[in-house]
Amino acid sequence: MKFTEDHEWLRPEGDLIVVGITEYAATQLGDVVYVELPEIETQVAKGDEVVVIESVKAASDIVAPLEGEIVEVNEALAANPGLVNEDPMGDAWFFKIRVEDETALDALMTEDEYKDHIGE
Repeated sequence: MKFTEDHEWLRPEGDLIVVGITEYAATQLGDVVYVELPEIETQVAKGDEVVVIESVKAASDIVAPLEGEIVEVNEALAANPGLVNEDPMGDAWFFKIRVEDETALDALMTEDEYKDHIGE
């Protein structure tokens, strides 16, 4: 797995990258009450806002960590946004993206580097 400074995790799965938020981010958000997912087949550039999350504390955006095409979204989150709090590193993934350049993952943080980033 790789991690971003914006508290996203990325897990390669075949030729796709699964994207979600870390446990740290889910804890900071508080109870998630709404998740707006991107449209499938959307082309995104790195840094584009792709997911909107609303919690009892605030609204937040998830940005595309890499350039590519959204090929699948986790419909379970629309029906049960609380999954983000229950299992942020597993069942609560947001979308799967097909990237042109998988070497872009190399620039992201390892788990140890991410733990240093959040002060764990």
